[in-house]
Amino acid sequence: GVFLLPYCFFTLLCGLPLFLLETVVGQYTQEGAVTCWTKICPLAQGIGYYTMVIQIYFRVYSIVLAWAVFYLIYSFSGTLPWASCSNPWNTDRCVDLSTAGSGQLIINSTNVTKSSVSEFWERRVLSMSGGIEELGSVKWEMLLCLLACWVACYFCIWKGVRSTGKVVYFTAVFPYVMLVILLIRGLTLPGALQGVVYYLYPDVSRLADLQVWLDACSQVLFSYGVSAGTLITFGSFNKLKNNCCR
Repeated sequence: GVFLLPYCFFTLLCGLPLFLLETVVGQYTQEGAVTCWTKICPLAQGIGYYTMVIQIYFRVYSIVLAWAVFYLIYSFSGTLPWASCSNPWNTDRCVDLSTAGSGQLIINSTNVTKSSVSEFWERRVLSMSGGIEELGSVKWEMLLCLLACWVACYFCIWKGVRSTGKVVYFTAVFPYVMLVILLIRGLTLPGALQGVVYYLYPDVSRLADLQVWLDACSQVLFSYGVSAGTLITFGSFNKLKNNCCR
């Protein structure tokens, strides 16, 4: 609950001003994220190329979407694979969440036990190796999920910015529909009220934790898509006299 305070603070301090600024830059110059800097200040055109280089590395984020697709496929199973320890990837340290007592669910610092959820994530999804020197093998299922994400991304933008605007009608609304479904389902589970209170009850002492403020700031910048070149590019499609402030 207390996370909302730094989040709203950085929304007003960084999120909204930067969102407006980048949209204005694109609209005023009528150029994309790289070439707009040439019109503003030729010496600053390196900023545009720098942004694109960052985006090349940032596209690794697509693997997170592949994980989501992977989980979505497995969620259609009659018995969820992360709910039990009877799978080929589980170890002797696995603790079954459906049958274990509350005392067994605490994972101690020596990692003597691990939940079935953790083992599904680490051993099935990630296939974590012993170290960076062990590359491991290609996970074909994950590769296909990643390919599906890139294909979906391509068809979202293949006809240009106008088709992207139409796709947003689905991509912006569908998550809220799913969240409402999950909310209703979650509120019907035992102990739901205690969970909601724990989630929303503000722990004021956490405001002294710098990490909370860093997380809030990074979440605002990520959510608003600033410093990524996207807003400048979209703004360049606006008419020169469009009231983007309104």
